[in-house]
Parts: sequence; structure tokens; C-alpha cells
Amino acid sequence: MKTEFAPGKTWVIKVGSSLLTNHGAGIDRSLVQGWVDDIAALKNEGGRIVLVSSGAVAEGMKRLGLPERPHSIHMLQAAAAVGQMGLIEMYESAFQNHHLHTAQILLTHDDLRSRQRYLNARSTFWQLLDLGVVPVVNENDTVVTDEIKFGDNDTLAALVANLIGAETLLLLTDQPGLMTADPEQDPGAQLVTSMPAADRALDDMAGEGSALGRGGMITKIQAARIAARSGANTIIASGREPSVISRISRSEKVGTLLTAADESMVARKQWLATLPVRGTLLLDKKACEALTADGRSLLAVGVTETRGDYTRGEMVSCVSAGGHEVARGMVNYGGADVQRICGISSDRIESVLGFVVEEELIHRDNLVLS
Repeated sequence: MKTEFAPGKTWVIKVGSSLLTNHGAGIDRSLVQGWVDDIAALKNEGGRIVLVSSGAVAEGMKRLGLPERPHSIHMLQAAAAVGQMGLIEMYESAFQNHHLHTAQILLTHDDLRSRQRYLNARSTFWQLLDLGVVPVVNENDTVVTDEIKFGDNDTLAALVANLIGAETLLLLTDQPGLMTADPEQDPGAQLVTSMPAADRALDDMAGEGSALGRGGMITKIQAARIAARSGANTIIASGREPSVISRISRSEKVGTLLTAADESMVARKQWLATLPVRGTLLLDKKACEALTADGRSLLAVGVTETRGDYTRGEMVSCVSAGGHEVARGMVNYGGADVQRICGISSDRIESVLGFVVEEELIHRDNLVLS
């Protein structure tokens, strides 16, 4: 059965840890070889593929004989370092069966925070893809700290999709896709075949109280929204489906398709969207409308509360009274100063702080709608 969805030539494919390692039992090489066979066929048709793979810690635990996931950050990093060797060896061997080369790329948020490093990373990806290489990406768990973590590889995959301008983000998981409700609680639950990534009804379907929510479906929806910023469509599908990648490349209906809006962000705003959020601004209704409907800058008068410890130039999340993020942007004042000017008009900033940096709290050029 066909759909109007066209996957395009440039894909980011993310493989989940529990799927890859068969719930911690060790890398499922036969399953991996099936995906690699599909990717090789896609490349033979001109496809450009980046693979984002979880599983380093799980594989490291198996190699080190650890009975349970370590609690120590240093043991986790050690397990990741050992396991990453196994991942790369496995992927290189599988792709070599098709005479294809792989490249290992380990990223942290710091690699994308700097505009120069962001552009350098993009150039490296493009060069590898031009050479016909399959980049294999993971978070650099060996050196990463909580302050610079992506949080999960769904987010990392979405940011890589932004970085390289991918047309499709494929999230392979052990679920058939997003369901309308928890099937164990609702026998009438059905697979969501297609919805816009921006649709807020998705949040309720993958709520924290559901089994799917605990399984990480919420992070996949959030990743789809990140990918949509650069115009990429996202598919959530079971990696255990036979020939799943090839079937999707033929535009078959597999899993859940979360579509992007017609327009994508300009390149600079795609970079802004990769920056880690350091704080939160709660906005009143008028400010939310000014950002979303009118495309205006954020003024201090529309902020009701600030949370978090951030400095000038860092990213903050702009949240409505209902708790939904409406935008995020690069703030012109640090958190302590914002606390003092919440709710006041721009012409009073200097009298309150003794100085004025900008009239806007966040200028619209430094603002990205969620």
C-alpha cells in the first residue's frame, strides 16, 4: 500500500539500544546485517545514509561481564568506551560485506554549541557522504557530563538530521510505532499511521502514564519536532519488521509517519535549535501570541516568571501558562537580571537594572518557534 510520503535521498537512521542488543543480551548481529543489507541497497540507488546507534554501554557491560548497569559515572563511561569498540567493529564488518566503509563520529552538545564547530561538523558529514561512507554516530559517553548530554539518541539523531539537511529521520525501535493508547489498557488502541509532528494530540497518546511513554515514545515525538525544523519527516517503526528500511524507501506504510511543515528553518535558526536549554521563561497569553502569531520579539513585560541559572547569550525555553513550550531563544540578560525585570515595560529596564543591553529580552532573529 502506498502513501504520498517520499523519503528522499538523505536519511538519518537511529537504532535503539534494547533493539540492537536484544534487551541487553548482546548485539543481535543477524538483525543488524538485515538493516545493513537494506542500507546498502538504498545506497546503490543513490541514498546518503547516516546511522545513529545506541548500545555502547549495553555492549560494554556484556564484554566486561557486568551483571547490571553501573551506577558510577566513571564505570558507565568505561563500559561505553569498551562497548563502542564492539559497535564499530560490528558495523564495519557488516558493511564490508557490501564493500562499504564506515566512519565513527562521537558528538557532545559542545560540538554543536559553537557555530564554527557546528559548520565544521556539517562539512565533515557532507564530505563523508560524498565519499560514499556511512557515518556511524553516537554520543561521546566516555567524556560527556550531565551538563552537555543530549539526553538520548533520539534527540541526537534529530539534531544530526538538522545538521546535514536530511529528508527522512527513521527511528527504529522495538515498538510497531505510536499507538493511540496503551494496548494493555485499551484493547481498541490502534497504530497511528500519520500525523503532523507539531500536533499536540501526540503528547497525550504517548503520555508518561502509558507503557509507551515509559518506553521512550515521548522522546521520539520530541525528536520528530526537532527534525521537522529542517523539513525532515520522521518515521517510528519496528526494527524487527522484515526489510523495514527497504519497504520505507519504496514509500510503503510502515510504522508511524510524523510529517514536517511545508517550510523549514533558515540555517542559522537550525543551529540555534541545537543549543542546550539553560533556563525557562513563563509567558503570559499575550506574549505567546506575539511570538507565535505575529513573529515578534519577546519583551520582559510578557514574562511572568523565570527559572534556572543562566547567563546572557544562553538558550532558554519559553513556556505558556499551560506548560507547553512555544519557543526557545538566546536571551539578552542573565537569570538574576531577568528576575528583576519580569513583567515590566522595556522603557523601565534601565531604571531597574541601572543599564540596558537590549530593549528585547529575546530578539526575534535569535528565537526559534517550537
